[in-house]
Amino acid sequence: MQNPGTATPDRFPAQERFAAGAQYIAGRLTKGTSGHTHAVVDPATGDEVLTYELAGTDDVDAAVAAARRAFPGWAAATPGERSDALHRFAAVLADRAEEFARAESLQCGKPLKLTREFDVPGTIDNTAFFAGAARHLQGQSAGEYSGDHTSYVRREPIGVVGSIAPWNYPLQMAAWKILPAVAAGNTIVLKPAELTPLTSLLFAQAATDAGIPDGVINIVTGTGRVAGEHLVGHPDVAMTSFTGSTAVGKRVAEIATATVKRLHLELGGKAPFVVFDDADLDAAVHGAVAGALINTGQDCTAATRAYVQRPLYEAFVERTAALMETVRLGDPFAPGTDLGPLISHVQRDRVAGFVDRARGYARVVAGGQAPQGELAKGAYYRPTLVADAAQDSEVVQSEIFGPVLVVLPFDSDDEGIRLANDTPYGLAASAWTRDVYRAGRATREIKAGCVWVNDHIPIISEMPHGGYKASGFGKDMSAYSFEEYTQIKHVMFDNTAVVRKDWHRTIFGDR
Repeated sequence: MQNPGTATPDRFPAQERFAAGAQYIAGRLTKGTSGHTHAVVDPATGDEVLTYELAGTDDVDAAVAAARRAFPGWAAATPGERSDALHRFAAVLADRAEEFARAESLQCGKPLKLTREFDVPGTIDNTAFFAGAARHLQGQSAGEYSGDHTSYVRREPIGVVGSIAPWNYPLQMAAWKILPAVAAGNTIVLKPAELTPLTSLLFAQAATDAGIPDGVINIVTGTGRVAGEHLVGHPDVAMTSFTGSTAVGKRVAEIATATVKRLHLELGGKAPFVVFDDADLDAAVHGAVAGALINTGQDCTAATRAYVQRPLYEAFVERTAALMETVRLGDPFAPGTDLGPLISHVQRDRVAGFVDRARGYARVVAGGQAPQGELAKGAYYRPTLVADAAQDSEVVQSEIFGPVLVVLPFDSDDEGIRLANDTPYGLAASAWTRDVYRAGRATREIKAGCVWVNDHIPIISEMPHGGYKASGFGKDMSAYSFEEYTQIKHVMFDNTAVVRKDWHRTIFGDR
């Protein structure tokens, strides 16, 4: 049974929308059939938002079947028709921006100012970008590459895409997976994290309201072990796109291999933040605090390892700790809040464990504990700065996924770049310097899918996002993402008016 929970209507005015269930299949909400329920909880208060029935394998099968039925018609739509539908979709999202912002803040604990200024506008911009991209699905020019034969390349949709999104940016991750797929003519089944399904469901409903046909976008809200693994292994799913941890990504790849489906993986990160001795120290300190604490540090591209050249090291540690102390924790819906809670008490305790263990081998310069008083009900953790850890230590090598920045010194430029590359990950990085040659070297030699110079975190729809090494492969956003959701076909015509037998004779002789 669907229960509304205890969250107040002013925090979540769209609560009643989910009375019919938390699965969105063939254009309508339905209840899951797994026989198990799950609660969406406000991580700032511990209040239950709603309890819903989780998806089972039957729900996944129904969603894939709906996507298969919708595929021929959607794939046959002209690029202009798909583009027009996505433009309408962007307009609907803009009209409902406040509803999306509040739902995202509630389920994730993000400050409302962040969802209003970043998550929701970014999603609308992505929708508008892929509305335009839908009209630019290009192959290669036709040409005569072999005698009297003309060849050209077609880009075609793949079929049904099965995608799995994480809980840290549920709205944006839903958009990054759904938009390029449907713009290219595919249909999709998305499994959001069971902790944060609200905005994915609202997103699919908005698509229907914009005129995107039933079955093009489907949502199944269930656990990874049941709904997720069944979706990845489904024989009628032609491609899997997954965002999450590297460990789970390996499991996804293992399952996908059995049906030889196309795979897109955006996995973990441990982004280095390299400060050379000629950098603007004040800019680097502010960039480090913003880059480390974005989304309470629950961001694969967040600044997690600051490498600071020795002449600036102690000043950087002192100023960064002081600036962290000014960050205001509080109710995500309060205007003055800078930092909200972590997604859950389980995640908060996991982060605290990393910091507690680090006390045995490093300095905890700022933070390092959960707040007391009214905030103790939520999954809050203070912004934390750890200094002087060894390069091979746990806090340097492992993805903590919380508001924790580790700072280490380096001496030469060679050492700084070597240390930046010395983890299994390669999703993002930044270099801080006034020297164009140092910047050029850092952007060439740091092995990451994105390297910022004198900034950390900004992304734009026109540019790709994706990793190197254990951070996965494939790109989100941009035309590169759009092309990943297509397959290439070579078409070849014989231009002569008679049947040619020359190559037949070459193979078979005169017959």
